Amino acid sequence: MNGLSTSQDGRLGAFHEQLTLGGGDRVWAHAPTMVDTPLVDAPLTELTPPPTVPRQGPTRAEARRAAKRRRAFVADPENLKLSRLVPRALVVAFLAGGTTAFVAHDKAVRLEVDGTPRTLHTFADDVTELLEEEGVTVGAHDRVSPGPGAGLDHGDEVVVQYGRPVTLTLDGVRHRVWTTADTVAGALREFGIRAEGAHLSAARSTRIARTGLTLTVRTERAVTFMADGQERTLRTNAATVREALAEAGITLHGQDTTSVAPASFPRDGQTISVMRITDTREVREETVPYAVERSEDPALFRGTEVVERAGRNGVRRVTYAVRTVNGVRQKPRRAAEELVHVPVSRVVRTGTRQRPDSVAGADGLNWSGLAACESGGRADAVDPSGTYGGLYQFDTQTWQSLGGSGRPQDAPAAEQTYRAKKLYVQRGASPWPHCGRRLTG
Repeated sequence: MNGLSTSQDGRLGAFHEQLTLGGGDRVWAHAPTMVDTPLVDAPLTELTPPPTVPRQGPTRAEARRAAKRRRAFVADPENLKLSRLVPRALVVAFLAGGTTAFVAHDKAVRLEVDGTPRTLHTFADDVTELLEEEGVTVGAHDRVSPGPGAGLDHGDEVVVQYGRPVTLTLDGVRHRVWTTADTVAGALREFGIRAEGAHLSAARSTRIARTGLTLTVRTERAVTFMADGQERTLRTNAATVREALAEAGITLHGQDTTSVAPASFPRDGQTISVMRITDTREVREETVPYAVERSEDPALFRGTEVVERAGRNGVRRVTYAVRTVNGVRQKPRRAAEELVHVPVSRVVRTGTRQRPDSVAGADGLNWSGLAACESGGRADAVDPSGTYGGLYQFDTQTWQSLGGSGRPQDAPAAEQTYRAKKLYVQRGASPWPHCGRRLTG
């Protein structure tokens, strides 16, 4: 046994040295034989090889580790030199072992990443392992088909689509959305937006970068205008009511406006009224009433008033703004005013003197009967001619001669009776030729 260890080990070392020194594709065909090594003293039993035990095939995990070792071995320049020298069958047996299991777990799959396809071989069991091996990272907005964790078989196809942010303003409303489409047309289809007749801020063929895109879309809408007694409906993708008006051939003049703000966004199915507005001005002269200034006069009996100065109304010139909407006049609005004539106050003296309760020689007469006959008992009665007034139908001249002021029908009933008693003392019942007999009857 010692002879085999010393002599045969030395010859195997020389064999490997010859493999290492060989150039090109040439390899040494000579191998050490039993003739080269003397075996005189060695027992035959010690040279008999041990019994061979059948080898089990490697598991999938062992096959993946073997594949990694194979790739690492080939990547080493020194190993590359050796691979040129050693026969292919020997290299495969040396690196992988279990060739049958190695080939059985190798799969050819098609991987498409963001529109770029390629076919590759892998030992990955599922999509997640494949993406990890290929260094493909996916985020929350990316799409993988079949989904991560799905099993892989020979001939399968895996598609990875990266998510792209889109700042989308759709019919005036701003959104932040994500899409896996790489063009505007694809994104519109993915969002379910009908592009026919729509206004797009970017062409449908525009590419969407991984960093995203800002896109404004105004879809086609039906808008109805009520203007000048007519109804007009049109389909439009206008951004404002004013733009839609222009498309409908409707022009606003002066103060004309619409039932919604002209700068607002026109909605689908919306009905908008056009208001024709005319503004005019009107000037009116209005009366400014005079004030009444009163003062107390102790020389006059209580209830008696004396007008010192008559009042006079003033005049104010007022300018009004008048608006007509679609032929309907609105309530005028006061715009300016000017005082043309200043009013003059009325000055009145009011008596405070206590009136006497009686008149000697006339207190016991039937004055209520006389008043009922002359005026029906009404202190403010006036005859049809306007000459006589009050309970006892005084004329103004007689009334004032008895100390009364103003007109008799304006004085209190008690004062009228007092003046009538004074007249009776002076002239008896003659001032009342038809009703005077009531005083004593």
